[in-house]
Amino acid sequence: MIKIALGTSNPHKLEEINDMLKELCSEDIEFVLVDGDFNPDENGLTFEENSYIKAVEAAKIMNMPALADDTGLCVDALDGRPGIYSARYAPNQEAKIKKILEEMKDVSYENRKAHFACTMTLAAPDGTKLHVQTGRIDGIIDTKPSGEHGFGYDPIFFIPELNKTMAQMTLKEKNTLSHRARALKPMIDWIKTNFV
Repeated sequence: MIKIALGTSNPHKLEEINDMLKELCSEDIEFVLVDGDFNPDENGLTFEENSYIKAVEAAKIMNMPALADDTGLCVDALDGRPGIYSARYAPNQEAKIKKILEEMKDVSYENRKAHFACTMTLAAPDGTKLHVQTGRIDGIIDTKPSGEHGFGYDPIFFIPELNKTMAQMTLKEKNTLSHRARALKPMIDWIKTNFV
């Protein structure tokens, strides 16, 4: 069994990733939250830079390999915003959704394209970048929130081919199709090949 620190202070993320691990039948890998208050300065200019900052910090604190992701919503009509600032775009989940919907209120349906991006970095305690993986899911920004599941921008991220928002997806669907799932699966394959 290999233990890997997860560079986040978000218990939702740990839960989501451990659920995905079950789907991938990877009982030989366990992710653990970082001890104490984990709040590194995410001053990178890309998802990869920020995921590396978090992974290295977590690896040093826990003295074990650490995985961190940086994830964001990129809206075409907003020139890619909120992007790397997705988590800090407004004070809380409700305010973030309200801000995006307000900025998008005059944008036509065909111009509401967006995607969720996720970059995961695995780092060693000495700062070595061990592996990087990215995932993406495309959709559009809906005109109002729908759905009870998920967190962040999930209630306004509509996936036309599924005819539902990310927040209307079952956990099983999300664990298969999400941007995080699409980054995690090849990352787990790499970890199994190189560590387990």
